[in-house]
Amino acid sequence: MKYALRQTADKLFTVGALLAVVLIVAALAGILLPMIWRGSSAVVFRGTVEFRRMQMEQFGHGDSAAVNAELAQVAPIRQKAYEILDRFSAGLDTTELVSRIRQIHRQFGAQLTNREVPPDQYETARDLSRMLRDELLAALDAPDGALALPHLDAVLAHDQDAALKDTAAGAYFDIAREYRRIATSVDLPRREEYAQSLAKISEAMKGLLGPRPGQPVPEGGAMQRYGATRWDQAQQQLDQLLWDEQWVSQGPGRPLKKVLTPRAQQFAGTPLAELFPYVQQNAAAMLGPRWTFYGRFFTDDNVSSHYFGGVGPETLGTLLVTVLAVVVALPLGVVAAAYLVECAPDTHSTRALRTCINTLAGVPSIVFGLFGQAFFMLYLLPKFGLRRDSSIIAGSLTLAVLVLPVVIRASEEAIRTVPRAFREAALALGAGRLHCFLTVTLPAALPGILTGLILSMSRAAGETAPILFTVAVASGPVPRSLAQPTRTLSYGCYDMAVGDRIAMLAPHNLFGMVVTLVAIVLLLNAAAIALRGRVARRLRG
Repeated sequence: MKYALRQTADKLFTVGALLAVVLIVAALAGILLPMIWRGSSAVVFRGTVEFRRMQMEQFGHGDSAAVNAELAQVAPIRQKAYEILDRFSAGLDTTELVSRIRQIHRQFGAQLTNREVPPDQYETARDLSRMLRDELLAALDAPDGALALPHLDAVLAHDQDAALKDTAAGAYFDIAREYRRIATSVDLPRREEYAQSLAKISEAMKGLLGPRPGQPVPEGGAMQRYGATRWDQAQQQLDQLLWDEQWVSQGPGRPLKKVLTPRAQQFAGTPLAELFPYVQQNAAAMLGPRWTFYGRFFTDDNVSSHYFGGVGPETLGTLLVTVLAVVVALPLGVVAAAYLVECAPDTHSTRALRTCINTLAGVPSIVFGLFGQAFFMLYLLPKFGLRRDSSIIAGSLTLAVLVLPVVIRASEEAIRTVPRAFREAALALGAGRLHCFLTVTLPAALPGILTGLILSMSRAAGETAPILFTVAVASGPVPRSLAQPTRTLSYGCYDMAVGDRIAMLAPHNLFGMVVTLVAIVLLLNAAAIALRGRVARRLRG
């Protein structure tokens, strides 16, 4: 009976263990797979001609001749969209038209003077130009198309006047014809409403295609110099162009409801209505999207707070800080573990020391960060002539203290697992205690010590709080010495997530940074595991 119960309990334990493993694997897959999928879009995506132009201008990557040829190819297609926008906007913002009309009147007077027209003809022509100017200005001031048409017709009635032929005044009639078309197709009383929507449309066009050719280059950073560099971003900008988003009240105490209205419906019957189907049908021709493998994401610097570029400096900084922390912590941890196992007697002091080590392993990491700032950065390093500022040395030493309890505990357990017979045989052959430890105990315990190394590297690479106070910066040049601060992946993820709106505008770069950090941890662990396996095989051999 007891045997049957024991068998049943063993089976239940086995099933429970397998179920636990399956749940852990499923949890990891549920967390990592979506993250990897979204992070991979930072490297593999459909890049537009704006991306290739940005890469050429910001990083010097790519063939400038090919990129310029692409830009020349898409320019006529974009220009048609700009012309549609200009034709409509001319009837809304009449400030430029007013200035142009007044300038035509002045130019016409200068032409008459240069031609030495007789005084009587000069006065007649000037009076006619003044009348045409005033009629056009009255048409522009008219609040309704029906009121503007008589003024425009009065101007067009003088289209064939011989006194105005081959002069600057001929531009009056071009303006009158264009504005007559606008006055008959645009509801002028809705001019202010159209102007507000037109500002949003112009902004969406700028986000889609970048600044218009001929306009001055914006000084607000690289984000303002280029259009949508990725096809997924272009789709978002296209939605903003095609749809008007408004939040409508549903009643007192109820949340606002988002309502999307097609802009083509808002501008139906106006010259702008043709813009929306044109851009929608020709968006791919305007941007030239094609599949791109951006392998330089792992080496390029970033531009505009990670809106463009890669994570090269962050990767380098993470590797530097992690490796230096492990280089400091590993020998200290092994020596401390060797003392506790081989030399320290089993007294209350030794047990208290082990309790302290175990307690330090559970202390929140931010406490280590504050300690590193106070001790290493502000006290110890200045005594060696270094500035009281963040540095790779301060951050590495802080992380070394953070992972030191893990290294000590893992090394201590690894040393304890070495069979006592190994030590006794070495001592019996005349080896001293130090020689015995270095040549017999330490090599036998090395696989277990490397396990502690793996755990410590994983923690050191992913910590944010300790480096927040001692080494990490959000932006800055690549460090040229260990006495300078550096960018790291973990702090970069934190800064993007909470620092500004870039994470919302470029989520692929945030997830790409996270995946890069995970990949670095996995690669470091894989290297340590491979080393541990090699050592274990040599010991077995």
